[in-house]
Amino acid sequence: MLSAPLKKTQYVSRQSDENGIIHWSNDENEIWQQLYKRQVALLPGRACEQYMQGLDLLKLSQDRIPQLKDIDEVLMRETGWKTAEVPALINFTDFFTLLANKQFPVATFIRNKEDFDYLQEPDVFHEIFGHCPLLTNPAFANFTHTYGKLGLAANKEDRGYLARLYWFTVEFGLLKTADGLRIYGGGILSSPGETHYALESEIPFRYDLKPIDVLRTPYRIDIMQPLYFLLEDFDNLIDMAEMDIMALVEEAKKLALFAPKFTPKN
Repeated sequence: MLSAPLKKTQYVSRQSDENGIIHWSNDENEIWQQLYKRQVALLPGRACEQYMQGLDLLKLSQDRIPQLKDIDEVLMRETGWKTAEVPALINFTDFFTLLANKQFPVATFIRNKEDFDYLQEPDVFHEIFGHCPLLTNPAFANFTHTYGKLGLAANKEDRGYLARLYWFTVEFGLLKTADGLRIYGGGILSSPGETHYALESEIPFRYDLKPIDVLRTPYRIDIMQPLYFLLEDFDNLIDMAEMDIMALVEEAKKLALFAPKFTPKN
């Protein structure tokens, strides 16, 4: 959902009615059904246990796009979070404000068939299927809340550093387990191509997660990731939430960014 600066989008988010219901079309529900069926089959043995537990708690519909009020009921019960309807793209300030208030932004549109395999913008499938299951987990929810509060108080330059922390954890994080690597990043969990690539390809680098290194690592949003950071234990998210992240940001500024492991975008 990070999107600064704002850019144009072909998508327009739907708005709920007075009862909190979004009236999705049959075509939109069909796209959800196809995306859900394809992705959920890939996740056993690849997604982390905490995500699979959250997916079970949410009991997402396979046949139609879930209503946010039903997601909210579970999130509020488990961790005190809820969703927030937002346009297709929002700025950093709106993004951080929502997270700081335990509201997860959900763009209420779904990709069309032309963008079925890849969509650069976060749609309702990415947000609900990719991210909401882990928001039932206290460690993940607390980390995301802390991140939102830090970002809301940060200046423009520092937000750029914080964006890297979010990218390499919440969006594209991998977790070490006794059974091998597992996925907890929503950007991977909602992408069939990246699900295979992140775990099985020999192309990307995979480094142990050190927050100072993450803050110094450039990324691109429109390619398969050239590197991933590995979380040693899921509860390390608790430890990171208690760190002085902004002190690490200041240290990262002094050390400068690492050379990117990708070709710069024209």
